[in-house]
Amino acid sequence: MTAQTPPTPPFRDPRLPFAKRIDDLLARLTLDEKVSFLHQFAPAVERLGIAAFRTGQEALHGVAWMGPATVFPQAVGLGATWNTDLVRRVGEAVSKEVRAMRARDDRVGLNVWAPTVNLLRHPLWGRNEEGYSEDPKLTSAIATAYTRGLRGDHPVYWRTAPVLKHWLAHNNETDRATSSSSVRPRVLHEYDLRAFRETVEAGAVAGVMPAYNLVNGRPNHVSPYLREQLRTWTDEELLVCSDAGAPSNLVDHEHYFATHEEATAAALLAGVDSFTDHGTDSSQIIARVNGALAQGLLTEKDIDTAVRRQLSVRFRLGEFDPHDDPYDDRRDVPHGDPHDDRHDDRHPGVAEFDTPAHRALAQEAAEQAVVLLKNDGDLLPLAPDARIAVVGLLADECKLDWYSGTLIHRSTPLEGLYERFGAERVEFAEGVDRVRLRLADGTFLHVPPAPEAADEARGSAGALDPALLAGRTDLPPLTADATGTEFALADWGEGVLTLRAPDGRYLSAAEDGFVRAAADQPGGWVVQETFRLEPHENGHLLRHLGTDRHVSVATDGVKVAAENASIFELIIVERGTDAVTRAAAAADAVLVVAGNDPHINGRETEDRTTLALPPHQERLLRAARTANPDTVLALVSSYPYAVDVARLPAVLWTAHGGQAAGTALARVLAGDVSPAGRLPQTWYASDADLPDLLDYDVLGARQTYLYFEGTPLFPFGHGLSYASFSYADLATETADGTLRVSFTVTNTGDVPADEVAQLYTRAVDPSAVRPRRELLAHRRLTLRPGERSGLIFEVPLSAFEFWDVARGGLRREPGPYDLLAGASSGDIRLRTTVVLDGEPAAPRAVASGSGLEPADFDEQSGVAIVDRTRTAGDAVTPTDGGTGELVYRNCDFGTGTTEVTARVAGRGTLELSLDGAPPLAVLTLDEPTADAYTYISLTAHLAAEGVHDLRLGLRGPLRLAHVGFSG
Repeated sequence: MTAQTPPTPPFRDPRLPFAKRIDDLLARLTLDEKVSFLHQFAPAVERLGIAAFRTGQEALHGVAWMGPATVFPQAVGLGATWNTDLVRRVGEAVSKEVRAMRARDDRVGLNVWAPTVNLLRHPLWGRNEEGYSEDPKLTSAIATAYTRGLRGDHPVYWRTAPVLKHWLAHNNETDRATSSSSVRPRVLHEYDLRAFRETVEAGAVAGVMPAYNLVNGRPNHVSPYLREQLRTWTDEELLVCSDAGAPSNLVDHEHYFATHEEATAAALLAGVDSFTDHGTDSSQIIARVNGALAQGLLTEKDIDTAVRRQLSVRFRLGEFDPHDDPYDDRRDVPHGDPHDDRHDDRHPGVAEFDTPAHRALAQEAAEQAVVLLKNDGDLLPLAPDARIAVVGLLADECKLDWYSGTLIHRSTPLEGLYERFGAERVEFAEGVDRVRLRLADGTFLHVPPAPEAADEARGSAGALDPALLAGRTDLPPLTADATGTEFALADWGEGVLTLRAPDGRYLSAAEDGFVRAAADQPGGWVVQETFRLEPHENGHLLRHLGTDRHVSVATDGVKVAAENASIFELIIVERGTDAVTRAAAAADAVLVVAGNDPHINGRETEDRTTLALPPHQERLLRAARTANPDTVLALVSSYPYAVDVARLPAVLWTAHGGQAAGTALARVLAGDVSPAGRLPQTWYASDADLPDLLDYDVLGARQTYLYFEGTPLFPFGHGLSYASFSYADLATETADGTLRVSFTVTNTGDVPADEVAQLYTRAVDPSAVRPRRELLAHRRLTLRPGERSGLIFEVPLSAFEFWDVARGGLRREPGPYDLLAGASSGDIRLRTTVVLDGEPAAPRAVASGSGLEPADFDEQSGVAIVDRTRTAGDAVTPTDGGTGELVYRNCDFGTGTTEVTARVAGRGTLELSLDGAPPLAVLTLDEPTADAYTYISLTAHLAAEGVHDLRLGLRGPLRLAHVGFSG
């Protein structure tokens, strides 16, 4: 007698649609099991044969945090390529490496947290490196390409499941967990939501991650826009993953809810499906969810909704169909090291990791990301026999950022030039100051020898949370002796210094408090390799910034301590400017490589304070330029700078370009590759051009190329070439809801090169403020000398719509629109005007019964938008409880009104006037309401008829939720 094989449960049956399989699996899971799935680290359910699962694998420009991987250019560098095909291929390579690494290490997750689609509204944002562009159209185009590569092209199964970061209006690290972005409806719909929407609608997005900040007074983790906007853009189930620690922030930092049970329930009901909190410890989230269930704040149906979304992603990733999953490499990968030479594309079916194709792609991406900003006198490309001085703090660096993997291959600008021009023709001067630190007793800081110390790169073993990586303690602490050690001192701006020992290791403090020459690079969540010299008596104290303690020399070694700070005399052995001057004077051309270290002065948790280059690097640039007029500035940075380029014949910019950065830069300098990167954001001329970092009103504050009225240092889309291009034959045709725009581009130069053709528009006679010009489409193309190519862009007429606050929706205004084709937003070669039909503007019908929503203003001064309630709606209030004014154009009071009613909370005064005349009605709330969400109605006489501009003046900490008119 033979035992019967148990039937296959429906959730294991690949013939059934995913929805039915998920229904079956949900029915088999107990409530406790489902609750456990809500944490980032969902446990295995052994009785059903379900494996553990975690959300979140960083993969912004390569697989991050999990050890060696191919490192591509930073996201802002990928944005600078303006090449969607290239970025799609990068996403594909990254996803293949995710799969290959997971086959070795099940800590590697398939739910990837990338890309970042936050718009680069403000160049001082510390995380500028993570975004693609200040423009929503370019951002969504690049993000869509990357997500398509990450997803793969199978119609059913996904190679990885991309999650977009960070929803919503998130561009500041300063007070990022408590600050509120005041975003008016026009900015919300035309700018911030647009980049997310167009990417989600493209169909390769698995979810989003809410940001730490609040929008209009309400935390993003309880945002109604998750339901009202995000989930209406696609029929797919989207998985919303919280940012790390953000669920606890709702109570602990934002104080938005009184208890964690309330906060967790509110986030879940708003649409958060996976809670990233307390690391791998799920017990607190589980306890909070169970507490919310017990208090009636949640039901099992609410839990099912969130778990269903997670399971939808897991099914799409092929977890339950390993034999059908075309991306499951675990069956094919040979045992051993993932760096084994067998892991290349010569072996079909074998996981692709660090393949020759991936290395070539990393170099191609780095080359395409280089932007030539200036090239007077055709100084570039450099002559093949030129003697070159390569100088600067970044000249022999290949920097990583917080979201990089560990380098397998490495190329610095110096190494690239050695390889391309020959080491005998290249002279190097880093430009650091060579210093010794002398104590009062005449001894000097000394690095003891450590001959047995193994070379170790930070994070090379991989870590689920690299913030927890500790400094090395296997090396001897610094001491003091009669001769001391000569350190390389670099000042990265604002007095933030690094000190490097002769063996290349940076001084760093470990958890035991001792200072060692122990780090291969500055890094970590809290950087332990930065210091500040503080004048004290006749010398300096040396403050360690990571611990905010001074350095103290004790009998058992040098340490950071709360007391007994040592006083040092800084002895300059050689100034960096002197070394740069010598090298520059002897060269035919000088390359100054300047920029930032992505872990210092501008990074996650820390915004920049200025666009200026750090003074140390300005001095090096000035020394080089004085010694040799043929000086090229190569800026290698995560963000724009405001630099004086008037006396520089040639300037380039590239983001930190990953493992092939140096080779790519050298090939561009040599002319092997004609540069064709384009700026993905405006480069402003000075700090005076910038609005406040926390001012998110791009329209009112005239931010980004869309609205900026000044003269930028370099405009959006700018980038030069070693070739020249002509544009001709602009033609348009409108049919079936589409505007067809065509023109030709010809390479009129003598070298093959890429050109990035850009198409912009502007409304000629708008009824409301519209962009000065706005990107409609672009294309990067390669042309041989003399070759001409015809371009056709199919632009949907919806691209000409704007958010009409008078009607609360999108509207295309009838009338003339300029079409502008050219090489950048500031280099227009062709233009024509088309007349489009649409819906004419209509007065705002304030007396029709719906009244006035205060946030739907046309203009404002001194006003912030805040939350009407904790769950939905907007109100307005004067900034900091002061005074503010709102303007509503063309309000139609019909045949006449006699009364105005305002819903208000708090305390203060509301004044109403028409067309700038004195107030017609004044409403005052003298006694404060119980809280910010307790509204009362105030009524006053107001006689008005016809169409007028309405002005509201607010005084004091008054919240205004609605204004109605009657009579």
